[in-house]
Amino acid sequence: MILRIDPSSAVPPYDQIRSQLVTIIATGMLPAGQRLPTIRQLAADLGLAGGTVARAFRELELSGYITTRGRHGTFIAERPPASAVDREQALVAAASAFAVQAAAAGVDPRRVLEKALDGLRSRGDATAGA
Repeated sequence: MILRIDPSSAVPPYDQIRSQLVTIIATGMLPAGQRLPTIRQLAADLGLAGGTVARAFRELELSGYITTRGRHGTFIAERPPASAVDREQALVAAASAFAVQAAAAGVDPRRVLEKALDGLRSRGDATAGA
């Protein structure tokens, strides 16, 4: 699993983790039932405190994206949230993660928007750019 934390970002690390995982789950890169790393392991991999990762996991669980099965681990929920509010939150999270990554890469905002539109067009969205 590839998560990146931007320590210079105004977005707190727990929210960076949460939004990136929402995006990864929403795009199907992590399928339902997939086991996530332990809080301790993910914290060590990202160089963060365990409490930071635990908060992200707690928020993801409350939102219905993941489930915790005690000592058996944490897994991607079988049915991620699908309400309009949840879709909007997922969109905001995905856009935020995209913006954070683009800014960290030093990409011009106009170029970022062009690439986002190209991505939508490549998926067959006829309204992209309209």
